[in-house]
Amino acid sequence: MSWDVLLLPLPADLASIDDLPADHEPPPIGSRSNVHKALRSAAGDVDLTDPTWGELLGPTWVIEIGIGEGDPVESVMLHVRGGENDVLPVIFHISRTLGCRPFDCSTGELLKDDASSSWADFQAFRDRAIASDALDRPQPGTDLSSTVFRRPR
Repeated sequence: MSWDVLLLPLPADLASIDDLPADHEPPPIGSRSNVHKALRSAAGDVDLTDPTWGELLGPTWVIEIGIGEGDPVESVMLHVRGGENDVLPVIFHISRTLGCRPFDCSTGELLKDDASSSWADFQAFRDRAIASDALDRPQPGTDLSSTVFRRPR
């Protein structure tokens, strides 16, 4: 499960996505090669072996970077996994380097510089979901054949 943050080239003074005109068409971020250069500039150790999908490893987190197949690149999706707030400055640095604004897909809001509450909320949700899933799983060795393959009478 990841915290998904969409990077879009939006006006710097935009307070909310809701403030965009209905016919707004954001410009592309740039060519694929320029996006790759910007990502390497923002995070030098980013793995861009696959030109459509990057990966950046941090001390307590990983960011998978969805660049897509289009050229020019219109948006970049960050799939953030892990913990600790040290990932937030990286997200904002990548976003600024690309000339973008980060959009939190879980809240539907643009991220502000102090996005620690959004990140903390996602981590709490993720931890609850994982704990709930673990409680619903049968114990190893449980014979489920009588319930899974029960024939209707």
